[in-house]
Formats: sequence, C-alpha cells, structure tokens
Amino acid sequence: MADQERPAGNDFAPSPPQGEFTIKKIYIKDVSFETPNTPETFSLEWNPDADVNLRTEVQQLAAGEFEITLSITATVTLGDKTAFLAEVQQTGLFVITGLTTEELGPVLGAYCPGMLYPYAREMISDLVVRGGFPPFILAPVNFDALYEHKRAEQEAAQAGSGIGGTPEAGPTH
Repeated sequence: MADQERPAGNDFAPSPPQGEFTIKKIYIKDVSFETPNTPETFSLEWNPDADVNLRTEVQQLAAGEFEITLSITATVTLGDKTAFLAEVQQTGLFVITGLTTEELGPVLGAYCPGMLYPYAREMISDLVVRGGFPPFILAPVNFDALYEHKRAEQEAAQAGSGIGGTPEAGPTH
C-alpha cells in the first residue's frame, strides 16, 4: 500500500486502507440505565469509583458486509453502593471489500469500533445526566493500541499452545 498524504488538521482521523469502505447504518442495538440505590445515592457525598468495560463483536453478514458492535458498560459506585450502571451496544453495518486479511483485521478490530465510540460515549453521557447524576464523560480510547495488544495476546497464546492461525478481528475488553 502506497503512502498517502493526509489533509492538514486531520492527524487524529486515520484513513482505512484502500478498498471499498462504506457505512450503511449506525444504530443502538441495546441500551440500559439502572440506578438501584436511588434516592439514597443522591444524599451521599459524590466521590465515585468508576469501572468501564469495552468489548467489540464482529459478525460477517455477507461477503464484504459486517455488523460491528461496540459494547460499553460503566458501573459507578459510592462506597459499597452502586450509583448507576449504564450499558450501550452501539452498532454499525459496514461494507468493506478489496482488503487483504492483514488489512481487514485492524479495520474491523480498531478502525470501525473507533468510529462507533463517539456515538456510544455521547449516549452514556446523556443517560447519566438524564438519570440525575453529574456529567460522566468517558476518556478517549486508542482502539489501535487495544487491537494490537489483543492480537499480541492471541499470538502468544497460540505460540504457547502450538496452534497456528490468525487472530480474531476485534478486541474483547
């Protein structure tokens, strides 16, 4: 693949490898918001602990057509009490053709989830504020690094077991 110049000011939006790349649809597959200890939670001092989990799932629907789901679960506690639990499954339908297997893995496992993340991040933030809590803004995520970490783990596990093959397309966190 030849190097390509990017327009100035677009340093944070990597380009996918050459081939066809189309977003058919971005949608919410599932959303949940729970506040199991309200109204008591609202009277406690707001010094929360947060646990955020990310997971991606890739499903090939047809030749070159993929459904990619980014799941985010945010659990916020105050001491031993759960303040809220917010879950979002942000999904996209993508048409991706003309890529090698080596190019397709990072596109499915990092590039597409990275495109879905702002939508899921906004939904979590909106749910939390509408639930009566202070703003909760998820930090940026480096999906390229997460994908490479997962790929390295899978390669190490395969090397340890003597099994060959290619890593799965998406990281699970």
